[in-house]
Amino acid sequence: MEQDRKIIMAVDFGTTYSGMAWAQTRKPEIQTPVIQWPDATSGGLEGATSDKVPTELQYSGENYKWGFQIGDYGQRHQWFKLGLDPAHCSGASSALARDYPDRNAAPPDYNHDVEKLVTDYLTALRKHAEQVLRFKLPESAMASTPIEFVITTPAVWSDLAQAKTRSCAEKAGMGTGSALHIISEPEAAAMYALDAMDPHNIKVGDTFVLCDAGGGTVDLISYKVKALKPMLQIIEAAPGSGSSCGSTFLNRIFQKFLKDKLSRDPNWDDDVMEEAMKRFEMTVKRSFSGVAGEEYQIPVPGLRDDVSRDIRRGRFRLNGSDVRTIFEPVVKEVIALIMGQIAVTKSPIKAVLLVGGFGQNVFLRDSVRQAVAPSGVEVMQSPNGWTAVVRGALMKGLASTNASFARVHVSGRCARKHYGIYSSKIFDPAQHFRIQNRRFFSKFDGQFMINTMDWFISKGETVEENKPKRLSYYIQTLLSNGPPSNITNPILVNADIHNLGAPMIKNNSVATVVNVIADFRRIPTSYFPTRFGADQKLYYQLDYEIEITYYSAYTKYELIYNGVNYGPVAAEYV
Repeated sequence: MEQDRKIIMAVDFGTTYSGMAWAQTRKPEIQTPVIQWPDATSGGLEGATSDKVPTELQYSGENYKWGFQIGDYGQRHQWFKLGLDPAHCSGASSALARDYPDRNAAPPDYNHDVEKLVTDYLTALRKHAEQVLRFKLPESAMASTPIEFVITTPAVWSDLAQAKTRSCAEKAGMGTGSALHIISEPEAAAMYALDAMDPHNIKVGDTFVLCDAGGGTVDLISYKVKALKPMLQIIEAAPGSGSSCGSTFLNRIFQKFLKDKLSRDPNWDDDVMEEAMKRFEMTVKRSFSGVAGEEYQIPVPGLRDDVSRDIRRGRFRLNGSDVRTIFEPVVKEVIALIMGQIAVTKSPIKAVLLVGGFGQNVFLRDSVRQAVAPSGVEVMQSPNGWTAVVRGALMKGLASTNASFARVHVSGRCARKHYGIYSSKIFDPAQHFRIQNRRFFSKFDGQFMINTMDWFISKGETVEENKPKRLSYYIQTLLSNGPPSNITNPILVNADIHNLGAPMIKNNSVATVVNVIADFRRIPTSYFPTRFGADQKLYYQLDYEIEITYYSAYTKYELIYNGVNYGPVAAEYV
């Protein structure tokens, strides 16, 4: 196997649609999106042609269909991706999700929980990716070249949700350890969108808001240009935001509009609705611009002519003003998110970059322009906006194998919460008088101690990939209990919603985000020093460190003892 040769397969695992793109490290300039997918009649590459495939599953016993294999009718599992993040999924994250539920969506059940759905879908994508590569590359190349997957997650997801995504991808056969890369969706989109811009229009200090408006969710993040050479370097300028207010809600609102308008006709049925929805999806939703005089002919086969309801010869006339009323609730939510993101970004904003399928809509673009015009902010749509995320993810994957492939580098990310540890200190009556009831007597130290929070990352702080954090710990265990084995080290977070600052003590606003489990069995016991405590009993006393490296949507934890790195340690997210 040639060690310097790899195939990078990027996966944009989306809420409503997913995409893939691939490249070889020997020819990184040739980057190929996957545009052929199996459909109901074909299991191979001669099925449907599309930039993306629906993120849907339909089960029949233990077997399932996915994507374009599922026909127009019948229940299917949709939106299951959001179930990986309970906080994001509860209340479905927006009023739109509550007001306009999907009538075809089947909820997860006892046989198909969220993680099984995600694993099955990612397995289908992985198998299709391998089939695509077998058609495109010689058999000898496939046999000798490792495939590394890059998968995307929303920026606003919790650490637990990102860890679940990684776990599902591993179960789906997409790799383990450093061979599996996770990147946030808006970061991937920003890498592609900024790389695609005219470099003469970008200056050091320019700040952009990236708005990834997709089918299910809208994610936003702010970036500031840090350097132009030797490559474009950007840094997060503010924590990201997002909500469930993507273009799928246009379909749902239109569905309700049509039912309210036409369902009294005796010939109205699901077939009529399906035909109308196809035209709305393929034509109206993609072309509506809000220009006066727009109208659309929607097929409603079988419905009788009725001038009062604008039905003639099996077609319903949908005028532009009605389409505007369908778009406005969704567009208003997107604009509110954009204005909120601009407000929390301390630097002046040069432009809003729109990516994602919904981000390419003319009416959304013009509405955003009108909203930000008073502040002099530009609004731009990225080329290949619907596939910007997967193209950027592929760029990131290639750069991870060879730094010379990098064209855009994200040098730092903005912490969305305070991160800290709970540690023991000698009780100081002057410093700790307000919490003196929390003091306790240590038999080892022979004095009163107190546990307080040590915050090693502050909310809003820039965290850099190339500057890992090192947390110092010490433990004492009685020699009579045997040498230490697995030591659990909780890492805690405080969301600080009202920006009052992180608390000194662990209270109800502080929660454990992850338990890092240091396995000392890999270290010879002879390396562990012993010491008599104040109680005259003999103890093991260990001073060690946990090194934390924060990546785009993944965190690595390693054990450091006596200056030696003993490698990754287990992390159990809460």
